[in-house]
Amino acid sequence: MKKILMILLVFVLAFSLAACGNNPSEVSEKTDQEHGSQNEAVESNDSTQEEIENIVAENTENSETIYPLTVTDAAGNEIIFEQKPIRIVSLAPSVTEILFALGLDENIVGVTEFDDFPEEATTKPKIGGILDGNTEAILAAEPDLVIGGLSLNEAIITGLAELDIQVFTIEPNSIDEVIDDIQLLGLVTGENDAAQTVVTQMADEKQQVVEAVSGISEADKKKVYLEFSEGWTVGSGEFMNELIELSGGINVAADQLGWLQISEEKIIEDNPDVIIYTTKYMDLKPVITERSGWSEIAAIKEDSLIGVNDDLISRPGPRITQGLLEIAKGIYPELVK
Repeated sequence: MKKILMILLVFVLAFSLAACGNNPSEVSEKTDQEHGSQNEAVESNDSTQEEIENIVAENTENSETIYPLTVTDAAGNEIIFEQKPIRIVSLAPSVTEILFALGLDENIVGVTEFDDFPEEATTKPKIGGILDGNTEAILAAEPDLVIGGLSLNEAIITGLAELDIQVFTIEPNSIDEVIDDIQLLGLVTGENDAAQTVVTQMADEKQQVVEAVSGISEADKKKVYLEFSEGWTVGSGEFMNELIELSGGINVAADQLGWLQISEEKIIEDNPDVIIYTTKYMDLKPVITERSGWSEIAAIKEDSLIGVNDDLISRPGPRITQGLLEIAKGIYPELVK
């Protein structure tokens, strides 16, 4: 039973990463921006920080959002907000964290069963799981707005749209796009000052890491192996791979794509200098260190194993740059303080 639960957690995590925006290989959605009225169509994905700042500036006055506001979400749907949304349902833990960071806790009227940060999120009405949100529960919450991940919540979103429920999707594929989407959600919800405060801190944390590891030559970069659930790692084209690379590390699984079950022999052959493992659902350190033949891996010989809270590196929200800092400190403790 425990084994089955862990397998389910793996796939819930993998789906949540890909669909809540933890998937850098996602296709970009930069589009033309229509001008000429106070309602400017806005695309949520792959806009540069400068473009997002321009969009916010053109649709605000004294930091207040100008309504009605027309926004294009990750699905390419133009959504008109006649006024500030008051009752909001979140379909993903990362979205919930963003909403709380924007100071919208009193406006949140529904979250998923997996939403556990901040602590106040656990007291919010539950609308079901990440993959199987309960449409009836969402309707009962009488939301003005439902926010979810494009891929993760696709079926739910389609059903809600058919019921004329206003839905806004986001699909950030990198730290920069998480920052962009937080500013965009700040615009939609009228919390522009709060959004600016959040993204400024995130940008500072990212820059701290980038500057700290900028002097490392390619030859001196450490090889890193990351295990996010027992027997599972991440290759290129995924969010966690970006975190490793931004931290100045080389992901030993980057020669493969997506989420994959590990080859124990391959990891021994790759001989990583650092092993990162997640700790929230299961302490993987004993599992990793007791594998046959792994005692000869450099990271285990030198006890360079770093435990990280799953949520810090899997949820594309305000804490993702804290996860970046944790990974960078684990790889280069002498450089990142």
